[in-house]
Amino acid sequence: MQDNASITSSTPTSRSVFPQGPSFTFEDFSSRDFIVKEFIEALSDTAISNRRSTLGPTSGNQLFDPKPLIRTFEHAQRRLGELSGDLEIRENELSAAVRRAEAQHSQNLTTLGRKLKQTIESFQQLDTSLNGASTGAGLTGSELAGSTGNMAVETGRKLEELDRQRRRALDAHFLLECWDSVSNKGEIALLENLRRSGTGEAKVRSAQIARQLLRISQRLDPRSWNDSSGKSNGPSGGVAAEENILEETSLTRRNTREIIEKFSETLEKDLLKQFDDFYRKANFEGMKDCAIVLQDFNGGSSAIALFVNQHQFFIDRSQLVTEEVGGDPEAWEQLADPDTEPLKVEPSLQSLIDEVKVVVQEESTIIKRAFPYYEQVLGKFLQRVFQQSIQQRLEMVLEKANSISSLAFLRSLQSSRSYISTLVDDLKAHGLTEHPDTISAQTALVLDQQLEDLFVPYFVGSSYIEREKKTLEELYTSLLFKFTTFHARRKKAATTFMASLSKSSTEVLSSARDAYINRLESSDYSPTQRRVLLQVAGLRDANDLSKLTDTKLIEEDGFPSISHAKRMLRWLAEAVSRGLELSVSSEAPKDMLALLTLLLTMMGEGYIEVCLDAALETATSQESGKMEPDLNHLPAVRNAIGIANLMVMCINTLLIPLATGSITVRREMEKKTNLMTMRIEDKVNTIEQKIIDATLMWVNKLLAGQKKNDFRPKEGDIAAWLEKLQTPTCASICTFLTRVHNITITSLPSSGSNLRQLLTEMSLGTRSLLLEHFKRFAVNGPGGLMVTKDMTQYTDLLKSWDIDDQVKGPSGALDVLLEVGNLFVIGSEALRERVWGGVASSSSSSRPGNNSGPGGPGPGRGAGQIEAGLSVQEVRAYVSRREDSNTAAMQNILNVF
Repeated sequence: MQDNASITSSTPTSRSVFPQGPSFTFEDFSSRDFIVKEFIEALSDTAISNRRSTLGPTSGNQLFDPKPLIRTFEHAQRRLGELSGDLEIRENELSAAVRRAEAQHSQNLTTLGRKLKQTIESFQQLDTSLNGASTGAGLTGSELAGSTGNMAVETGRKLEELDRQRRRALDAHFLLECWDSVSNKGEIALLENLRRSGTGEAKVRSAQIARQLLRISQRLDPRSWNDSSGKSNGPSGGVAAEENILEETSLTRRNTREIIEKFSETLEKDLLKQFDDFYRKANFEGMKDCAIVLQDFNGGSSAIALFVNQHQFFIDRSQLVTEEVGGDPEAWEQLADPDTEPLKVEPSLQSLIDEVKVVVQEESTIIKRAFPYYEQVLGKFLQRVFQQSIQQRLEMVLEKANSISSLAFLRSLQSSRSYISTLVDDLKAHGLTEHPDTISAQTALVLDQQLEDLFVPYFVGSSYIEREKKTLEELYTSLLFKFTTFHARRKKAATTFMASLSKSSTEVLSSARDAYINRLESSDYSPTQRRVLLQVAGLRDANDLSKLTDTKLIEEDGFPSISHAKRMLRWLAEAVSRGLELSVSSEAPKDMLALLTLLLTMMGEGYIEVCLDAALETATSQESGKMEPDLNHLPAVRNAIGIANLMVMCINTLLIPLATGSITVRREMEKKTNLMTMRIEDKVNTIEQKIIDATLMWVNKLLAGQKKNDFRPKEGDIAAWLEKLQTPTCASICTFLTRVHNITITSLPSSGSNLRQLLTEMSLGTRSLLLEHFKRFAVNGPGGLMVTKDMTQYTDLLKSWDIDDQVKGPSGALDVLLEVGNLFVIGSEALRERVWGGVASSSSSSRPGNNSGPGGPGPGRGAGQIEAGLSVQEVRAYVSRREDSNTAAMQNILNVF
């Protein structure tokens, strides 16, 4: 069998008559790429190629010769048989080897199991010997082993106790030697040698022994303690007598307290110096050893003070913290401008806080490595950072802001508090000494306390909300300065009753204006704040405050502005947001009540009600009806209503919800808001009623100017008269009502039902005047046509308004006007049918079961009514004004009534 067989035939060294068959081994069949089909094709391809190379080129019709293929396959079959035999031999060998290995494995498992069992038994015997409790004679082997184990444990305990006693004896011996050296020789060489040994454990032991020596000295040598304090009384006198006896034995008395305290001071100074050296070399282990020893002296306060005072942050910042607060003057003025967005924290304070964040995070790691009581050290370090660095700079920044304006102070206070709160939150999130774990509760409490202490002076009592109120009041007064001045200059003479009532409010406005000018002239306001307030008041060119009372005003200055109201509410919203962020949450309801009171006073009383009072005064002055009503005050009413809606919306969505924590305060706020709303609504309703009265009074005056011959033209003027569309009186009334309607719909808010009700009342009032008006005129035939034209004009005009559907709809109240016009033009027969139909309707509706209540006839119908709501007496009155009412036909009709 060849070792390197392949499917392709190899080139023989000698030429043979027959081609040599392919050779192959086990590797050819064990390959993953072996495919039977390809193997057979390779055999066939080899045989065909050999055949072609042997026969050479022949013609295309050569017969197929299967012999080469047959010989190839026979050779392959023989070779496969040989390989099968070899494979069987190898399989038998491998099977035998497997059986031998399995037998060996089974034998190994048996041996290991037996050894494991022996080991377990040995372990159990050992465990029993260690835990056994039996002693005495006659014990078994296992019991004896257990007794031996107990004896070993007990012996170990006794050895440990003896070792502790030995150490205590050595310590006591050393302590006595030290006391003997101090009391007799006046030196403390043993402790000095121990201190100079250099190890941290030796220094700790030196401190402990020094403290014990002080206690011994206090008990055995009280005279040295009394001498140092200058007192000798009570039992100490007896001890002094004993000391005198000792002195007689020629023993030199030593002041043990002084010696020990000097050693302690030396040890402490040495440790502090060593601590400082370690600190400068960043040897944290050495710092920790020194801190442990110093903790025994004074709780570690000296080490903490040294660490904090020598920190490079305080050294570098000592000069920067006290530098004067500068900054861009434009930025400070922008901070004082109420219409600009509040700026960020002051740059120098921001730089300090950013540096504090980095330093504290870095130092917390050092503190934890250098101090065993690291939380105490970190607390002292944080107190120094907040109470010295941050507080000094914060006070300087707020003092600078206060010198600019009160608003600048409040904004700086808010931004500073927000930025420092962010610093505290970041330090808590970092974890500091517990990084990356959660910060300890003690450190978190220190941070919160330091943050609270920084801003306590600015929130004592009600100081903060009073400052907010004062700032808003100044801004509101400045914004409304021209408005209040304009209305203060109004006519003060009480021409009417309402004018006399409003006179007091005018005096109040005048006094408020004068007080505002006096405040501006005082030194309470800085130049920047004075300039900002003048800009808010629209007096940017007014350099001389004494000229403010002579400021030129125009009509628009006395007109309420919605943009002004929005600015006022925006300033209020900023104050509320700032208050929620700065003040205590429990005080929020009271603060909201204070702001609500200010808003109702300044905007409600000083703006909206003043505007409505002026409009009411104007409307009242037109009650006489001597002049056509001037409704130019209505746009001011519209703006006043819009401002009132904005104010109430702000109160209900912003202020009152924030007072939910106190039911009493919330109810009081709602009560004040409702009272103000009712007062405003009453004044608006009064103004609208004045408009209706003035309008109807002028319509009545125009109707009074109707000529008697307007509806009774002469025969020569009939043709020209009929060409007219309406009478002059009708034209003037329609023109007036159209003007009133246009001013009303453009000057009063379209939302709600006020405008619709006002126009409806105006329409019904005009209708009543017209119905009474046409009862007073004699009408001939051509004049009846003119009455119809006028009535049509009136009806079409009133129906074009947005009034109630029951008034202008089919069979509504306005249809009466058309019916009255028809009564002057229809013939006697038509009039008879209409009258008789109305009478029949009246008699049927007056029968039992047919009442005229809500379940009876519809609108405009009822007992004693004819058409469109006209009663029998009204129809008779109109028909009697016709020229032909004296004819027999008309008399027959009138007799029906």
